[in-house]
Amino acid sequence: MIEARPTARELELDAAAEPVPTSPPLPPRGEALAMLVRRGFSPSLVALDLPFDPALPEPAATLLTDALDRYAFRLFLRGAIHYRDGFAPVEATRFLTREHAAERAEQAASLGLVERLVGGRYRLVRPAASFGGTLEWYVARRLGSRFALDAVAGVKFRAPGVGGDLDVVAAGEGKLVVLELKSSPPKHVGEEEAGAFVDRLRALRPDVAIFAVDTALRLADRVVPLLAAAAAARGAVVTPRRIERELWALTPHVYVVNAKPDLIANLGRALAEGLRALAPAAI
Repeated sequence: MIEARPTARELELDAAAEPVPTSPPLPPRGEALAMLVRRGFSPSLVALDLPFDPALPEPAATLLTDALDRYAFRLFLRGAIHYRDGFAPVEATRFLTREHAAERAEQAASLGLVERLVGGRYRLVRPAASFGGTLEWYVARRLGSRFALDAVAGVKFRAPGVGGDLDVVAAGEGKLVVLELKSSPPKHVGEEEAGAFVDRLRALRPDVAIFAVDTALRLADRVVPLLAAAAAARGAVVTPRRIERELWALTPHVYVVNAKPDLIANLGRALAEGLRALAPAAI
């Protein structure tokens, strides 16, 4: 027996009776997150793991951002985070002299990041699990102040089948820029992390992408080959090209940088290369 199909009128009546669909509200942050929404994602902000109040008021936030401009201060704070119960300045990092470590400890105290203990020791006022959240916070702020980008740190974009969050998302000139930030040395970057970065790029399709490692060490020995191999394993033909020092182009739109001599300047150079690659030839 053939089941009777609904008539056109019945189909229209059923559709008209359906409740009005609701759309999630646009995230309360400007163009960067709006560009993710237009690409079909539902982004939200994650709580950054910070050794200070995320609602840090100005000008305290500006003073901290200025302090983080110095690689030595970032090294010190990265090490200090691992000593929840307190530390002597020289214990925080083996890359600073005793005198310089003591200076950075006092600088951190003046910024309200650490408290002084007896015996010349210090302790973080607000413990954090790692330096990663601070690096994301810092880079997002500098992208805004140095390059006038709308930038936000810590974004969950929920791409189907793709894990992980976006460290920093930025927008400028109608272009979407995504940054992956690593606060550990290159030896701690593995195949899984490289592959996850490539997977996120394939899902998101940003205009410019930057993989940045906050280190003065070489990236050519490990990080660049890992990223190239991850891309090749997914069918992409990648021929890494050195632009200068440890600034590498994997493609005209995907870059790898370190922090020598200056992390933000290197990010700016990679951004400029990527934006120029998107522009039509002048002549």
